Amino acid sequence: MTKDTYDADTQADQQADFLRENEPYDLFAEWLKDAEAKELNDPNAMALATVDANGLPNVRMVLLKGYDKEGFVFYTNLESAKGTEIASTPKAALCFHWKSLRRQIRVRGELSPVSSEDADEYYHSRAKGSQIGAWASQQSRRLEGRFALEKAVAKYTAKYAIGTIPRPDYWSGFRLAPLEIEFWHDRPFRLHDRLQFKRESADLPFEKSQLYP
Repeated sequence: MTKDTYDADTQADQQADFLRENEPYDLFAEWLKDAEAKELNDPNAMALATVDANGLPNVRMVLLKGYDKEGFVFYTNLESAKGTEIASTPKAALCFHWKSLRRQIRVRGELSPVSSEDADEYYHSRAKGSQIGAWASQQSRRLEGRFALEKAVAKYTAKYAIGTIPRPDYWSGFRLAPLEIEFWHDRPFRLHDRLQFKRESADLPFEKSQLYP
């Protein structure tokens, strides 16, 4: 066996270690930690897919702002496209893709609103400019020109120049309770490793399966 062959086999064994994991949240935490150490920009970025009233899918990038065994949390304007789509169909899919790590995680599940207390806490942790932006932006609706947005920013900057900026009633977050979590790791010749955790409802334990690439 050549050194190159040995190194390749050793790397493959290391990459496949995750297939022995029996707890999806621990594995997610480990992979996110790796991404935070190695990804240059927004390791917590994820694609969020929803559907509109006609069943047409819609996908965009958002930021993961919290997670635990209850689910994955993100925030948005409730009157935006994603907000109205979630109100109509409270189910969604997430996808994390860390190209430099050659890893991907896909999640599907049901959405529920976060508490007002959680929304307040996160909103007030944001930079003041971002808090103003939540007031100024009529997210997803038609904008007549950049000046209209800048005018709205100036208006709310003056209005909330002093003191705490309240969280808009139309700005909050959602928690996705996963029914499926799939971990994907690149392998040579597109013979990738896929590990799936699946359950019928959020109050049941996950069943673990390996999938063909």
